[in-house]
Amino acid sequence: MFFRENNPNFIASFDFYKIELISFCIMEDLKKYFLGQFDLYQIDGNLFSEERQINFDKLKIDSREKEVLVSVLKEKNATLDEVKIITKGLRESLKEHNLNYYERGVTKIPDYDYDVLYKILKNLEELINETVPTSITQRIGFNPLKDKGKSKKKYETSTKYFQTFDHLFKMYSLDNSYSKEDIDDWELKNQKNLGLTNIEFVCELKYDGASISLQYVNGELFQALTRGDGNSGEDVTENIKTINSIPKKLIGDFPSSFFVRGEIVLPLSGFAKINQERLEAGEQVYMNPRNTASGTLKLKNPLEAAKRPLEFLIYSVIMDRSINVYFDNHFESLEKAKKWGFNVPYQSKLCKSSNEVMEFINYWNTERHDLPYETDGVVVKVNNLHFQDELGFTAKSPRWAIAYKFKAEQVSTKLNSISYQVGRTGAITPVANLKPVQLAGTTVKRASLHNADQIEKLDIRVGDEVFVEKGGEIIPKIIGVDFSKRSLDLLPTKYITHCPECHTELVRNAGEANHYCPNFYGCPPQIIGRIQHYISRKAMDIEGLGGETVALLFKNGLVHNYADLYELKVEDILHLERMAKKSAENLVNGVQKSIEIPFESVLFALGIRFVGETVAKKLAKHYKNITALSQASLMELILVDEIGERIARSVIEFFENEENQKIIERLKSYGVQFEIVEKINPNATEKFIGKTFVVSGVFAQFSRDELKKTIEDNGGKVGSSISAKTDFVVAGDNMGPAKLEKANKLNIPILSEEDFITKLNESE
Repeated sequence: MFFRENNPNFIASFDFYKIELISFCIMEDLKKYFLGQFDLYQIDGNLFSEERQINFDKLKIDSREKEVLVSVLKEKNATLDEVKIITKGLRESLKEHNLNYYERGVTKIPDYDYDVLYKILKNLEELINETVPTSITQRIGFNPLKDKGKSKKKYETSTKYFQTFDHLFKMYSLDNSYSKEDIDDWELKNQKNLGLTNIEFVCELKYDGASISLQYVNGELFQALTRGDGNSGEDVTENIKTINSIPKKLIGDFPSSFFVRGEIVLPLSGFAKINQERLEAGEQVYMNPRNTASGTLKLKNPLEAAKRPLEFLIYSVIMDRSINVYFDNHFESLEKAKKWGFNVPYQSKLCKSSNEVMEFINYWNTERHDLPYETDGVVVKVNNLHFQDELGFTAKSPRWAIAYKFKAEQVSTKLNSISYQVGRTGAITPVANLKPVQLAGTTVKRASLHNADQIEKLDIRVGDEVFVEKGGEIIPKIIGVDFSKRSLDLLPTKYITHCPECHTELVRNAGEANHYCPNFYGCPPQIIGRIQHYISRKAMDIEGLGGETVALLFKNGLVHNYADLYELKVEDILHLERMAKKSAENLVNGVQKSIEIPFESVLFALGIRFVGETVAKKLAKHYKNITALSQASLMELILVDEIGERIARSVIEFFENEENQKIIERLKSYGVQFEIVEKINPNATEKFIGKTFVVSGVFAQFSRDELKKTIEDNGGKVGSSISAKTDFVVAGDNMGPAKLEKANKLNIPILSEEDFITKLNESE
């Protein structure tokens, strides 16, 4: 056995083990990457005089990740010494990648690959109790800590590590749109929620850079945080200070404390110059301006960061609304920022309607190619700040802003073959296997072909030169064929007629794009897929049981549906390959613990077609238990909020199936939750029953969510917009004038916060 220290392609050789971005299962990726590590080291005689065996029964397997790694160790019959050789190799490799990223500004593997390799190393070190002080898993200089509140310092110097801090105002992502229809729909929703028809918008170019949040205190730059996960970011203040377009001291009349958000971008000319210098020096060129800008912010040496001609383009000013006396709308805030010394892009424009928005988008979709920076779209925002407050946020994005994405990057490559995959619902998905090609900074080997119609529409044939696009989607897709390069001997693609797994003849329902394998209870990928869905985190969340183990159980005849899981005993599974006693006990205990999972998650876990997580919650809340749901008629289901005919028919078909009925009865007998357990609120009443409230504005004693919950706890319903069906409007500060006008026009009683509290305390 020997370590490939002398292989010049050691780092690059990880490319051989890259998992395409279309992989959906992190556990499968962990296994494949780990298996790849064994192939990086060769067995060439005994390196050690005595091979030390691993005592699997003493390993602490406290996560699914460790379970996967241990299964590989058993499969490979690995010794402790082999594992230590692998951890040594991973430490050296990841250290090199960190040097590339943080100090050299180069990325030789995608972030995803790095993260998986890091997980493997960290879990292996924990499994074999190996603590190496210089390991990448121990050194915070390379792995910034999310140390919230432990240090009283504003930040640690970048020569040590980047400290992590919470964002006082969360940095949200934006919903994406790709058409005029999307923009029109978004405008209509805003009009409906605000109760008015004339809304001003601000259009800004969406620059392709690294988001940053800058805090200014008493006119001086205090702190700069990266976007991070939106809730917290890394302090890169020292590197930010090297950017000339970021003012260190402000001018004019400015707030005592506020934040500005924007993009750190690398101009195309600067990017070209950097790459030219690297070429001349014999160094590898950078992939794109965005990654280079982002990497520069993470350089530990500010002097190195200063060598790169980064620029800052502001897109918002944020402060506590209660102390904002500087502006009333977003466009005005940008004008103020310009006077304070910030670099505000001149392209921003005030628009009166979605038609004007589209004029702006169409213009810059062409003209953007003459800009000095990379852009990938346009951001559209509601201008009025009070309206922004009124519209609020979803969990992920503001309702008052949307991003229109320009046409995605495209490349051409050869279509080598077409393969077909079977999903848990029986849906057949054709996959294009491509000659590897670089696209948007990643290597693409596969792309989606969607369905038979798409293949026929584009006349895609094996051997064609095809155009591949990667836009807002994670999975690349084929959008066309280069017919000028088509060989005359290429034959039209004939879509498969039988399931590639069980060979059952495929069916295609009227009005549906996909072909399906109807062998619902006999096709292995469907059976395995349904059980894997059942045990997944958002469903039954069964600890100790992963996708690979489900496949193993099925192949050994131990499970044929998810009800069979509850009859598994430790002695039944001990004989399985890679199954130690502790793992078997964890699996059985995890299954038994799943009976505590609430009804709405159980309903999602059943895998009813078209019933996703949100629909399952709505159905569970409406019907309260599985019996009532199973007896509901088509019309009754359709009348449930947001349940259409397609979902309703699927629910009825599921419960009419005798096999499903038997499985549900078995699950009931095992104690699985099939009804909602109502949480009793001692203060709840029915005094608002039959009444609909609309909540608008900012309140002193309640948050908006608390106010809405109070209404619902007392039997009332909360509406999203004012209509003739609204009984009361609860109005706080900064209530939108359009809503106020509409409420008055409809003679709807308007309650202040104090009025609402009084009404709440009235006796029934």
